[in-house]
Amino acid sequence: MTGFSTSTGLAAVPHGFFGREGGASLGDFAGNNMSTAVGDDAEAVAANRAGALAALGFAPDALCLLRQVHSARVETITGPIAPGTIEADAMVTDRPGLVLGILTADCTPILLADAEAGVVGAAHAGWRGAVDGIAAATVKAMVTLGAEPSRITAAIGPTITQPNYEVGEQFRADVLALHPDADRYFVTPPGGKPHFDLPGLVEEQLRAAGIATVERVGGCTYGQPERYFSHRFATHRGTGTGRQIALVATR
Repeated sequence: MTGFSTSTGLAAVPHGFFGREGGASLGDFAGNNMSTAVGDDAEAVAANRAGALAALGFAPDALCLLRQVHSARVETITGPIAPGTIEADAMVTDRPGLVLGILTADCTPILLADAEAGVVGAAHAGWRGAVDGIAAATVKAMVTLGAEPSRITAAIGPTITQPNYEVGEQFRADVLALHPDADRYFVTPPGGKPHFDLPGLVEEQLRAAGIATVERVGGCTYGQPERYFSHRFATHRGTGTGRQIALVATR
């Protein structure tokens, strides 16, 4: 297992943002693909997941994965779950020994922790989930378990950034119809199409939910295809791609 990125704000809890370096996968999925839904060899994915869990000091069966559906639904995890059996896009827990995992390949992964309360959260924010309030919903679910917004720290992991997230006018209209205040997260270059700042919107919503410490970790998925899986980069080149994972647990 090669290195992974961490957040100084989350130093009190086991966590990590893993990229595509290392791992056992081959071809378009080389090397540290974490998804079994993209056509990769299942044994390779299992080995990759086990390596990431081991890097944080956990066994493979500690991993909790959702069936991510671009919603604003948050699940409270109280025990081990079979990967993909629950449809939601965020998880929270106060149970030691469980590792919350989020899969991404351009969308924004968010890891959160109130180390004092022993409560952690992990969220997947695509544009629709972000607009619908997945970040605030995750914070609310953590508060239900005893966390305090003033103590929660959050880290936004590797994600597509505005310079590489070109969208159309209809996309912009769809977003603004749902979130009229999001206009400042669009920039249209001369003669070009709008570009959307997804992590910027996510960070704003975390801060609006009372989170004072929000850290950006890692780079742009599209801009660094050798380091990260990027669905958009692969689509533009007519290839397949894998998914990276973000992990967090409470002690």
